[in-house]
Amino acid sequence: MRLLSRHRVWQAAVDAGLVVGAWYLAFWLRFDAGIPAPYGRLFEQSIYIVAPIKLAIFVLFGFYSHWWRYVSIRDMWALVRGVTVATIVAEFVVYLADPVAGFRVPRSVLVLDWLVLLGLVAGARLLARTIIERPGPRSLVARGKEALVVGAGDAGQLIIKEMLRNASFGYTPIGAVDDDPRKKNLRLHGIRVIGSTHELPQLIADAKPDEVIIAIPSAPGETRQRIVTACRDAGVPVKTLPSVYELISGDEHLARRLREVQVEDVLGREAVQLDLDTIATYVAGQTVLVTGAGGSIGSELCRQLALARPERIVLVEHAENALVAIERELLHERGFPAVVSVLADAKNRAKLRQVFEHYRPAVVFHAAAYKHVPLMEGNPVESIRNNVGSTQALAEVAAEFDTGTFVLVSTDKAVNPQNVLGQTKLLCEWIVHNAARRPGNRTRYIAVRFGNVLASSGSVIPLFRRQIARGGPVTVTHAEMTRYFMTIPEAAQLIVQAGAIGESGDVFVLDMGEPVRIIDLAHDMIRLSGKEPGRDVPVEIIGVRPGEKLHEELWAEGEDAVATANPKIFRCKAQEVDPAWLDDELAGLMRLVDEGDTLEAVGKLGTIVRASRRVAVEEPRTVL
Repeated sequence: MRLLSRHRVWQAAVDAGLVVGAWYLAFWLRFDAGIPAPYGRLFEQSIYIVAPIKLAIFVLFGFYSHWWRYVSIRDMWALVRGVTVATIVAEFVVYLADPVAGFRVPRSVLVLDWLVLLGLVAGARLLARTIIERPGPRSLVARGKEALVVGAGDAGQLIIKEMLRNASFGYTPIGAVDDDPRKKNLRLHGIRVIGSTHELPQLIADAKPDEVIIAIPSAPGETRQRIVTACRDAGVPVKTLPSVYELISGDEHLARRLREVQVEDVLGREAVQLDLDTIATYVAGQTVLVTGAGGSIGSELCRQLALARPERIVLVEHAENALVAIERELLHERGFPAVVSVLADAKNRAKLRQVFEHYRPAVVFHAAAYKHVPLMEGNPVESIRNNVGSTQALAEVAAEFDTGTFVLVSTDKAVNPQNVLGQTKLLCEWIVHNAARRPGNRTRYIAVRFGNVLASSGSVIPLFRRQIARGGPVTVTHAEMTRYFMTIPEAAQLIVQAGAIGESGDVFVLDMGEPVRIIDLAHDMIRLSGKEPGRDVPVEIIGVRPGEKLHEELWAEGEDAVATANPKIFRCKAQEVDPAWLDDELAGLMRLVDEGDTLEAVGKLGTIVRASRRVAVEEPRTVL
């Protein structure tokens, strides 16, 4: 790398004039009545020694490695060091050399030269920045907050470029941070990479930025958490670019997409790479039907599926506003025109038959379900009617019309269930598994099981946000309660990919990482809001609610998890339940639901779940 670019030659030329001017002014200030003739000759001869030495040292100190209009406080301190070293070296050579023109340079001239040169060099740079950063629409560089950009990859370079190019963003980058040691001291559009994220506390202390920008869309949660902690400890605000998936269809101007760091950013794992080639084998060019299309998971499934360019997506949703919202998003924001909106209840067999007969979907994603645990405990009959009834109806209609692939969205609460929601979802898994085993079946039936989804409807995240916004208290049910978490895009991507690799009857479990204590989640969210838990926002333990487990599980005893081609998806052995017995039990359960007999229906539901293993072992399996 050249120390002096041809584009910076003019800077060196200006500094050469400043060196000469400072040397002359030092003599002029020393002699009040004018420079005596002998010292005039000393100045003329010594300048040929002083100027080359000082310019060479300026080059070595990196004075010409970036534009003056981007000079920062950090650069000013570098100027002090460079000018000091250059002055000492040059004047040491002049002072110790044989007397020039018969005289030695007065020591007071040496001090004056250092002060004058420092003022001229620093002043020239500040003047250049002041003139170029003049206010108004024609300003050539960004103004406003001085930002430290974490990430020197493609996203980091783009955001630095936008900050420098467009003053309306209100940022001036003063440095970049990256963990790749090969990038240390490289310059991105004139902005130097000054260290790694592990050095961030010291870098913040040195640079004193107004704000830190995380420009690593694929950064794992652990890295983001370390950055956020360093910024919080230093009292410096931090913002982030969205995740890789959020950027796919976003505004080309990255700086406009900066947002506050959210708990999803620090809890999320490494970004999931959507295998579009694999997905395209069963989705591209096909009609895909999604139930619960307006819900948190259903709408995200639609966004992911649109990337694989199916022939059409049939949106089945019983909530009018949610259906309109996802339809408009796919049509107008994501440019996917092949959308069919069906306002329908997924447990209405007659309506389902009409939809299947008209559109003949090749792939079905069944995401429609009631999922709020406390609400389901208080309304068990409707939970059974909706969750079990819709799965039963949809699975049978899909088989009737020879649908190619049927994917059930299940939950970890189906493992050793202790609440109505978990029990109904376990029955849904059995329904799908037994549908796969029926003679003559030509549909691949697959179930995908995962834990809590961050910021989905019913998630604790929106609740905590509302509680923090009003000053608390933030309510946690138990200090030791843990849950598995993943982001909505990650969950949806893995559901779609599981449909590509699954065989009929498979139950897949998504890699949820390590469980997170809910109280730690609450503390993180409070701190991300700029407050301290306990001091600014109280945290209150309110006790475990009916049906809640202290710790969720991803697979039951006897369900061996087997790795698949995707490291984040595991196949587990589904529990074998006698089909004839299950059909009889479900018929009895749904009769009680139709009669509205809550106590009997809840009792029947629990009896089916408890009796399932005994029936599966002791009774011979009958295939209808």
